[in-house]
Amino acid sequence: MTGYRVVLGISGASGAGIAVRVAELLRTLGNAEVHLVVSPAGEQTLAHEVGSDALQRLEESVACRHDVRDIGAPIASGSFATAGMIVAPCSMRSLSCIATGIGDNLLTRAADVHLKERRRLVLVARESPLHLGHLRSMIAATECGAIVAPAIPSFYLAPHSATDIIDQIARRTIDVLGLEAPRLSSPWAGLKRISGRRCD
Repeated sequence: MTGYRVVLGISGASGAGIAVRVAELLRTLGNAEVHLVVSPAGEQTLAHEVGSDALQRLEESVACRHDVRDIGAPIASGSFATAGMIVAPCSMRSLSCIATGIGDNLLTRAADVHLKERRRLVLVARESPLHLGHLRSMIAATECGAIVAPAIPSFYLAPHSATDIIDQIARRTIDVLGLEAPRLSSPWAGLKRISGRRCD
């Protein structure tokens, strides 16, 4: 395998624009082969939040889109080498299935494969407020090896728009995936010192 092969899953939680931006940013790396899988609820959320052409735009940004019902797809097997998987956004239903090993569709099956193969799996959880069942599922997913990365803005970057927030979350998510590539997100540089000097 040359470059980075990444699986991108989209479930039905709000925040579908994050996935679109993740796909666009991975494409800018130049050597990323993105395999997309979208749940039916994810398709609905994409159309509602991003636009009726969102899925088409996504398909143009990725190497391949797999049918969520196709449990026999390559990404359902551990023999299909990848650099990791992102589920963005990750609904509480999908997170709970992943945490308990319920691979009832290709998205949750592919996530389960990443856990059993000890590959990086980043779950961009989207829900608020959280009840105890949500929190327990997050703990269980973390204990299985997943990284739960809620879609929380970096307010210290002083975003000016929803687009800025989506871009920052997408960049941070890709950085958490741990690819051997330059960082995409802006690091915290510290508060300005009274003397005007910074320790970089």
